[in-house]
Amino acid sequence: MRRILIVFGVTLVVMLFVFRSADWYASNAALPRFCGNPNLAITHVRMILTKATPVGDEKKLPFILAAKLIFLFPQQDQEGTEAYLERLRQLISQKCGVAY
Repeated sequence: MRRILIVFGVTLVVMLFVFRSADWYASNAALPRFCGNPNLAITHVRMILTKATPVGDEKKLPFILAAKLIFLFPQQDQEGTEAYLERLRQLISQKCGVAY
């Protein structure tokens, strides 16, 4: 029984470390990449969320970066597309220190 508790405790600590590290990465490493042109990133996110084939003949890298933004900051339950895009804009603005 004691071994099970030790394994459970170690697993809990590792999981907490992973989740905190992911949150730190999203806020401090990934989000500042969008400071250069956040409106373009928001446009790509909008296209991913609303079009069946968002990329078309365009370059794929901006859409991959936008998809990463969607992965790091997912849409909440019952949150509409426009509300989600506005929340992303606010997150980027807060991190970059600039109003967009």
